[in-house]
Amino acid sequence: MKNHKAMRRGEASVFRFLIYAFSSLLFAGLLPQRTAAQDFPRLSPDFDRLAQELFAEIQSDQIPYEDLYGTLLLYYQSPLNLNTASPEELRALPLLSEKQVAALLKHRQLTGPLLSVYELQAVPEWNLASIERVAPFVTVQGSSANSARGPLWQRIKNEENNAALLRYERVLQQRKGYSPADSFQGRPTQRYLGSPDALVLRYRVSHAHDFSLGFAAKKDAGERLTWQPAQRQYGPDFLSAHFVLYDQGRLKTLALGDYQLQFGQGLLLSSGLAAGKGAETITSLRRPSLGVRPYAALLENTFFRGAAATYQLAPRWEATAFASHKNIDATAGQSADSLAQFDEFSSSLLLTGLHRTATELANRQRQRETIAGGHLGYLSTDGNLALGFTAVGTHYGTALLKRPQPYNRYEFSGQRNIVFGLHYSYGWRNLLLFGESGCSAGGGLGSVNGVLASLGPAVDAAVLVRQYGVDFHTFYGNALSESTRNSNETGLYVGLKLRPWARWEISAYFDQFRFPWLRYRVAAPSQGQDALLRVAFTPSKTSLLYAQYRGRLKPLDLSASLMGRPVPLPGEQLRHALLLYCEVQPTARLGLRTRLQASYLQADAGLPWRRGYVLSQDASLQLPHRVSLAARYAVFDTDDYDTRQYAFEQDVLYAVSVPALYGQGTRAYLLGQVAFNKHVSLWLRYAETRYRHQATIGSGLEEIKGTVRSEVTGQLRYRF
Repeated sequence: MKNHKAMRRGEASVFRFLIYAFSSLLFAGLLPQRTAAQDFPRLSPDFDRLAQELFAEIQSDQIPYEDLYGTLLLYYQSPLNLNTASPEELRALPLLSEKQVAALLKHRQLTGPLLSVYELQAVPEWNLASIERVAPFVTVQGSSANSARGPLWQRIKNEENNAALLRYERVLQQRKGYSPADSFQGRPTQRYLGSPDALVLRYRVSHAHDFSLGFAAKKDAGERLTWQPAQRQYGPDFLSAHFVLYDQGRLKTLALGDYQLQFGQGLLLSSGLAAGKGAETITSLRRPSLGVRPYAALLENTFFRGAAATYQLAPRWEATAFASHKNIDATAGQSADSLAQFDEFSSSLLLTGLHRTATELANRQRQRETIAGGHLGYLSTDGNLALGFTAVGTHYGTALLKRPQPYNRYEFSGQRNIVFGLHYSYGWRNLLLFGESGCSAGGGLGSVNGVLASLGPAVDAAVLVRQYGVDFHTFYGNALSESTRNSNETGLYVGLKLRPWARWEISAYFDQFRFPWLRYRVAAPSQGQDALLRVAFTPSKTSLLYAQYRGRLKPLDLSASLMGRPVPLPGEQLRHALLLYCEVQPTARLGLRTRLQASYLQADAGLPWRRGYVLSQDASLQLPHRVSLAARYAVFDTDDYDTRQYAFEQDVLYAVSVPALYGQGTRAYLLGQVAFNKHVSLWLRYAETRYRHQATIGSGLEEIKGTVRSEVTGQLRYRF
């Protein structure tokens, strides 16, 4: 019997080797211009295309899209080891379906560790397109790669993933905020106190499942570079640093400085990427439970500052403890009533991270935030069952008291909040069940539960039910919702993905949501709907065509001039959005992308329709001597600001550009990159927006006299 098993193992090893050899030869034939070694080449990720796949339609520049880049940047700099990655780590990549994760785990169990990324061809559900898409973020290594590399200081010194980056940005035209101050009725008007230059300095050295060390400094346009320790400013306005150590015996993770936490479905803690509802209707629905992660982005409010550690209590049990203390931006107020519960309070927390004027500086880091808590997690031997318990306590230096408006009746008030939660994830055959429920101080309840199912070789489905009470309060939660917070909402989401024929894919979702209580600019309990349909066709591995429709019916208060009802109920704003996209690669060095997006908006039934559109043409060119160019020319026309159009633009590495286009005009940019050698790379970008039929651009301190707005960006990276 033993001999029989040994023979089977030997046959499996020989079979895997033959597959690997055949796959290598096949890929070498398919990708002759890229392959120079026996392993699959790790190309730079196409962030623009990934953003289009994860986000259905960009309707705001306030959503932290940089979290997408920050999360994928972590994987790019510290690629996921496919031989040692847990099911949860694999599911954290929003690029992998549940069937692909299950197939890879089964392949590892039957045949052992992968020999190369090429071997993914032998894994069911994996094809060339999916392998190319995920290749920048994964690697194949032995399980003991870190232990044989010597002391920590030596590993840091010798690490190849070690780079510093310096970025400069500026708007060329003078904005009102930088002009000499005038006066009105004897009082000087506000002006920006700093220069119009924006600066970023970043450094990071890291190795997957070993360590991560880095810091960042940022000065936004209009902010001052000053040394004022009394005001907690030490040069640039924003400073961030982290040190994270992994897999030190039973100490699985130790984080010092700035870090992120993500447990369960993000109901209590999800300070990283959350793609939400998008064109990826299945895989992005479930939140991964990644635990403690380093913070490497530049957003000034989506992280914790202090220490966190994860310790393995037993073979299947882990415990995490964390503590954070930082000063955050907030408005300040004083009670005029001597009998009020709080003499001083904050009416709102400010999340822009901008400190350009005297008013913004007065609100800078005014509120003290202290957070502490823990997480206890269990993972079954086969990895199919995961359970967890989370507790988070928050304390503010001064009380939070919202304005006395009807829609704020159930908002959090006070200085302390405690929230507890339970989460689960269970995989069984072609089903993955997941969910999380929580309770906050005062008895508010929140719950989100879902299932991902493979109904056949070409059919995937997802269902998610959510219910967030009006008095459920959590400050770092980011579970799936229509609102920006997990409160005052119930909803049902149904997603579907079909592959009826080779190279064709149909994605769709329908989301029904309801708000039991009033909301900002919605003066009554209300409900709405959101639906999407995308049909994609991939004629070849270098081309893509798709058409996408999205319809949203959402409540919103009407303006006084439009209000013609006896009862002041909110209007039912209906928005239709259409997106047509074509990407081709005529040659190995030239890529072309054409994009047409349009939207039609009606504030309420019977009111006139308003419309807006943007048509853009992109081109990318790979030149000899490690030089690449990318350019766009776009034409836009919208009736007003409500019908403005957003579209991702290619920018310098790790930067995000999502301009709002409204009115009539054109938008163009040119981006160049040159790698002088293996150490030094330079990016230069020029962007310009030209408007028609208007004498000024923008409003307030951002106003520009004229019809042109131009931006320049330069970035230098040095790899040690």
